[in-house]
Amino acid sequence: MKGTIREVRPGDVPDILNIYNYYIKETVITFETELLTEEEMGTRIINIAGRFPYFVYVSEDDGLLGYCYAHTWKARAAYQATVETTVYLRPGCSGQGIGRELMEVLLDSLRKHSFHVAIACITYPNEASIRLHEQLGFRKVAHYDEVGYKFGRLLDVGDWQLIL
Repeated sequence: MKGTIREVRPGDVPDILNIYNYYIKETVITFETELLTEEEMGTRIINIAGRFPYFVYVSEDDGLLGYCYAHTWKARAAYQATVETTVYLRPGCSGQGIGRELMEVLLDSLRKHSFHVAIACITYPNEASIRLHEQLGFRKVAHYDEVGYKFGRLLDVGDWQLIL
């Protein structure tokens, strides 16, 4: 699916909400357990996009197929040059290069804005995300056993790091 990548806009909120709520309801990729409202998602997007790069992938025929952004990794001032990255695709859109395109644009933007480190926090199992991040040059730097609990099971999380 051919599409374009652009900065997020207020009109993207419903599509982003639908994608993210799917992951809340159906997967362990996010540890959120309560579906978000359009107002909550809109507020999150405004708060994030006001400080960090936030991009969407839009297909002329199929609409918004994915999004990615950077956000605060830790709140202390000493971490201000480090960000956490996030990427989500509409169900059924993985394996087409959309996530990679989004992440490449995000990483280029982070470099231009003088960020120094990008961190990806990935829940196990998620081989597609691990493969994507490693192909982009991220390397695994941490593994946490049984730190999340969702859908009646304990889940591991790993951190991958890229020096920009």
